[in-house]
Amino acid sequence: MSITPERSQLVFQKMERALLKLSSAQHAESVHSFRTTSRRLQTLLEEVIPDRDRNQKKLLKMLDRIRKRAGKVRDLDVQLAALRSLKTPQEPRRKTQLMHGLIELRAKHEKKLRKMLNKETIREIQKRLKRGSRGVKTETGRDPLTVARTMLARVVRPAGPVTEQLLHQYRIVVKRARYAAEFAPKSAEASQFMAHLKRLQDAVGNWHDWLTLTQTAAKRLGDVNQSSLVAALHTVTGGKFRHAVAALSASPTIQSALKPVPVSSEHSRKLGTKSPTLVARTETAA
Repeated sequence: MSITPERSQLVFQKMERALLKLSSAQHAESVHSFRTTSRRLQTLLEEVIPDRDRNQKKLLKMLDRIRKRAGKVRDLDVQLAALRSLKTPQEPRRKTQLMHGLIELRAKHEKKLRKMLNKETIREIQKRLKRGSRGVKTETGRDPLTVARTMLARVVRPAGPVTEQLLHQYRIVVKRARYAAEFAPKSAEASQFMAHLKRLQDAVGNWHDWLTLTQTAAKRLGDVNQSSLVAALHTVTGGKFRHAVAALSASPTIQSALKPVPVSSEHSRKLGTKSPTLVARTETAA
């Protein structure tokens, strides 16, 4: 199955709308929409239709700069959402203190993001989006489902228990594989494949959100011995971790794509990994 021209054109149109919404207001929804749409466009041009011209390369570079800045705002949005949902009697004042600290930090990052979204930059990206959509060569594109499965196979899962580091890799790769699969023509196979990835993405992403909040809280309030709120967050994060691991183990899509292999410590060091429990091809953070 190959990508249809209509699907490739649509992502360029959605990218322009997401950019304009972000430039007018940096609320949680517009930030998230911009990041996910730009990732979809990146997946299209780097994985599905990798024959990029100079304009498309420049376009991705410009969007990447904004996405990284928007990512700092997004990280705080998910932490705030998680903290607001936390129902615990422990240290209400420190919870309020943490909440206010996150809100203040978000305002600082939002200001920097807003400054980046000047009129000149927006106009240039719009022009490059229009030229970029005309330059897409769908006839040279790859089968999106094959691309998605290949992306999943880039992660090598060593024998042994699932680690946090491994879950981080799944968080990135599963998301991008799902974006690649979205370019496939509608079919029962594609729908089932994407549904499996979506469930796993939600589980692993939820764990990561709580992990980020826990790490932030520990930096501001101290470790579990110094703060009962941090201890409560550790407990919640642990539960999210176990749920994510269970989702990973129950996913036939992942189990069929990833084959356990033994990895030596020496080979891990050559590949630049921090631990022999994980080896993966280079993937940048989402």
